[in-house]
Amino acid sequence: MKKKLLITGSGGLIGSAMVEYFCTQFDEVHGIDNNMREEFFGPNGDTTSTQKRLKETYKNFIPHLIDIRDKEIESLFKEHHFSAIVHCAAQPSHDLAAKIPILDFSVNANGTLNLLESMRQHCSDATFVYLSTNKVYGDQPNLLPLIELKTRYEYKNLIDQSGVKESMSIDQCVHSLFGVSKIAADLLVQEYGRNFGLNTSCLRGGCLTGPQHKGVELHGFLSYLVKANTQKIPYTIFGYKGKQVRDNIHSLDVAKLVEQIFIKPNKGEVFNVGGGKSNSCSMIEAMHMIEELSGIKMDSSYSEQARVGDHICYYSDLNKIKKHYPSWDISVPLDKIFEEIYLQSIKKLV
Repeated sequence: MKKKLLITGSGGLIGSAMVEYFCTQFDEVHGIDNNMREEFFGPNGDTTSTQKRLKETYKNFIPHLIDIRDKEIESLFKEHHFSAIVHCAAQPSHDLAAKIPILDFSVNANGTLNLLESMRQHCSDATFVYLSTNKVYGDQPNLLPLIELKTRYEYKNLIDQSGVKESMSIDQCVHSLFGVSKIAADLLVQEYGRNFGLNTSCLRGGCLTGPQHKGVELHGFLSYLVKANTQKIPYTIFGYKGKQVRDNIHSLDVAKLVEQIFIKPNKGEVFNVGGGKSNSCSMIEAMHMIEELSGIKMDSSYSEQARVGDHICYYSDLNKIKKHYPSWDISVPLDKIFEEIYLQSIKKLV
């Protein structure tokens, strides 16, 4: 029997990275992507060129123009007995979700349910990995004591300085509507593991990034920051003096973690996935890093209004992942991430 992998959102940053990484490991890699990203973000979000590149590069990559909410998904699962599923498709912007709450929830929550149920009915022995988000915690991380440093906020207590743990509550705090729809999907993935005994894992990502990221103002922090700098686009900092902290993880390191989960699956497990403290930076620090690389001063302005449910300081505690998968670690440091995104940005300008 052929070994088959299904990747949803295969035209996006993480989905395309999964295709590139796993095409050598599976007989067939099937990708689902209906380019809704263009609907969400306009021409700058268009993923058709990525899908075309993948199809031309990898002969065992089979793209499908399907909406994850459609019944056609079940037919696909019935036809192909998938060995594994990596679910990357989503409406990814918490700002945009407030403008399209019904569409946001239907894609993120109902689409995930459709995939899980199709898996349960037709390939219950497969491994399902879901790209969740740290936005499921809402603004709960902001309750951790912080100190204000010159260029960033930092956790005050030593116990918190390894980062946010999976034990943090996702309840009774302010979420963006995006966070709510992703929570619903996150819980569904957990429950299909625990109630039905399926191999499911949730990866609660920080800033997932890399040179192929098509960043826009509403989504894709580092990618859009670099784009704004190199193309001299006015850039707005939203709240917290620009000292809000994010951890950044390269798409390659996400793919390597998924590979480990395929080898040793879980049933309803949750992991916080990001670059950890070593790959964290504030918005101010990120601006300084790209300015040094490009030699171009950021055209930035400041808004006192922070984004709803935004984190003041967030980086992932990676201890749980390393306990489950001791051979995995961050392999792409922050400066290398910046360099790759910058070089890709310059390439597009030529």
